[in-house]
Amino acid sequence: MGFSTTHLIIFLVIIIVIFGTKKLRNIGSDLGGAVKGFKDGIKDGADKTADASAAAPTQQVSAAASIAKETIDVEAKTKA
Repeated sequence: MGFSTTHLIIFLVIIIVIFGTKKLRNIGSDLGGAVKGFKDGIKDGADKTADASAAAPTQQVSAAASIAKETIDVEAKTKA
């Protein structure tokens, strides 16, 4: 009880008659654009998280270095 090639061809002809080739072409291009946009969004999201995780340790190190420059060793001053 599967679909044969003849059944699929008849089904496609009926769909083309109902919707028309221009509307089907527009639906196809819209669907392709949506898929491309989704893939680009996924790629951009992965790039942003990779950039953020790579930049975070650098910011922490630079913040720790600036704090180290501002701190005063109290024991060293009392010994002198």
